[in-house]
Amino acid sequence: MTDRQPLKELGQQLRVDAVRTADAAGSGHPTSSMSAADLMAVLASEHLHYDFDSPEHSGNDHLIFSKGHASLLLYSLYKACGVISDDELLRYRRLGSPLEGHPTPRLPWVDVATGSLGQGLPIGVGVALAGAELDRLPYRVWVLCGDSELAEGSVWEAMEYAGQAGLANLTAILDINRLGQRGPTRHGWDLDAYRRRVEAFGWHTVEIDGHDVDEIDSAYRRAREATDRPTAIIARTVKGAGVSAVADQEGAHGKPLTDAEEAIAELGGRRDMRIEVARPESGGVRRRERPG
Repeated sequence: MTDRQPLKELGQQLRVDAVRTADAAGSGHPTSSMSAADLMAVLASEHLHYDFDSPEHSGNDHLIFSKGHASLLLYSLYKACGVISDDELLRYRRLGSPLEGHPTPRLPWVDVATGSLGQGLPIGVGVALAGAELDRLPYRVWVLCGDSELAEGSVWEAMEYAGQAGLANLTAILDINRLGQRGPTRHGWDLDAYRRRVEAFGWHTVEIDGHDVDEIDSAYRRAREATDRPTAIIARTVKGAGVSAVADQEGAHGKPLTDAEEAIAELGGRRDMRIEVARPESGGVRRRERPG
């Protein structure tokens, strides 16, 4: 295998586990999860800094799924990180399971409940502001946004504030998969339309193929190198990527795949890869000064 092959395989594993879990639960959003699988595979493997054994570590990065309906992807990622088992994953949405339809802080690695579209990025701005101005700690904030929620005004209010504040520790990952719950999104795959709007609020932007692991890795590196403003990674993706029956197809939103076993076979079968997420390089006591 090439050096990049493990990242591609991890992306496929996340898709397979999203399909399997939705099938076991009889519900969920596998196609929304599949579009962002490569984005999360590269982030967790190469750029995220997080100590899963110490979720309260002050140096931990913050990963916020603004598109909280893609919880299948987040939980599949947790399995790949070794913090939940396959059995736990397949209890998704069952009575007593902390793996709810949208992520909540019942899980110690989840900062905030998300899923009401348009709220995750504003929360991420607040967390980034705390890191830069109050805690004065080097953690980064990564927010995964869907393109449907980019029609929410709260997103653009957050964009404006983050740009004005120069929150270089904030990265918004925009999963532009073209399809929403009811059909095509306003701008479809017109990445330039998103770029123009985001840049108008003072953000650094990077347009990429959201399934090319080299482009994804380069974009994250550029985001980490930015020192004067936040970064938006505008990723062209395919909803339901990897499975021909649902890839870029309307009418597949928010429901399990009709033939899970066929889809899993098309994705190359089950895998059980594990990744070691880098721990924070530093942390320490939050340095908050009393007002007045």
